[in-house]
Amino acid sequence: MSSRELIQQNAGPVGPERGGMIPRTSAAPDGRPAAPDEDLPTVPDEPIPGRALATRRAVMDIVRAATLGSYGVAGFAGGPIERILAFLEGRPPGLHVDVTDGALAIRLDLRVAYGLPVAEVARQLDSAIRYGIRRAVGREVDRLTIRVGGLDTPPGTAPPARHPGAGPGSSDLADSGTDVA
Repeated sequence: MSSRELIQQNAGPVGPERGGMIPRTSAAPDGRPAAPDEDLPTVPDEPIPGRALATRRAVMDIVRAATLGSYGVAGFAGGPIERILAFLEGRPPGLHVDVTDGALAIRLDLRVAYGLPVAEVARQLDSAIRYGIRRAVGREVDRLTIRVGGLDTPPGTAPPARHPGAGPGSSDLADSGTDVA
């Protein structure tokens, strides 16, 4: 017995591979081409016009994934009352999604890692959220507000004391073009 025969024998029956894809052409259940009068389902080649609905929960999941996947974001901010309200509403604390009259508004309260430029983290996060919503839902975000509620420092270290007049002020962040509160 040759090695080729041995491989074919161990490989199982030889035939068309099953990749789990729906065929684009109709075929009868026995594998022969379907007759023109048979109505078997096929996958359309052209997009079908229609309407899709995305829930607030789906939008929150998209925003949450984009936020926590962004460099420099340490997590969502919020005090104990915010955490209780978020738990009761079934959302992460610090994430608010509002759809009023068709306008999509998103508000985030975040903690940013210490030592990173806050305005740049907010700018990248803004871009990531807008891209994620545009790609998944197919619409634009009407209002996106990012509020940095605190800085996360590595464990065991204290943040340095703030010197008056050092570093960017609130007007510098507001002039950067990103809605950072």
